[in-house]
Amino acid sequence: MKRKFSDRANWRRIIRKSYNCLALDNDEFKGLVTFYRIHELREPLWKEYNGRRLCLADRGYLWMQHFPRGEHFVVTTMFDDKGRVVQWYIDICKTQGLTDQHVPWFDDLYLDVVVLPSGEVFLLDEDELEEALRDGEVTGKEAALARKTAGRLLSSIRNGRFRYFTLSLKHRKSLTERELRES
Repeated sequence: MKRKFSDRANWRRIIRKSYNCLALDNDEFKGLVTFYRIHELREPLWKEYNGRRLCLADRGYLWMQHFPRGEHFVVTTMFDDKGRVVQWYIDICKTQGLTDQHVPWFDDLYLDVVVLPSGEVFLLDEDELEEALRDGEVTGKEAALARKTAGRLLSSIRNGRFRYFTLSLKHRKSLTERELRES
């Protein structure tokens, strides 16, 4: 199981970035929200889904992560340099935590759900979860937790009840307004 950190301190592709973490505790969302803005990078990051190539990281892009308290997932919303959503990437995780430097992290359980603005939904890395289970990197209980969480998320997305689509837009807007006030 790999521990992933929201500040992506070891991401060699990035030359210059800004990073913020906010704790929210209201009726709408309880947890941490991080903002990772890419200012300079060695090369853009591209990913292909169903034969369609998408740029996920480039100059001016913003990656916003929601770490909902008590949940077994983390939602990364990737915005392009115009503020448009490129994709929502949902990591299924065993646990979440916070370093002494107040950097959120999660222990990745391999399964991921990707949702594109077109409405296309992909469940990724089922093979990686099975391999990790075979190799003893995750227990049967952890693999079952990953599958159950992914199933719950997919159902929520299909039924139009996955609130992070609208929440991510709202939080990006409030961050942008805050940045403008502070500059």
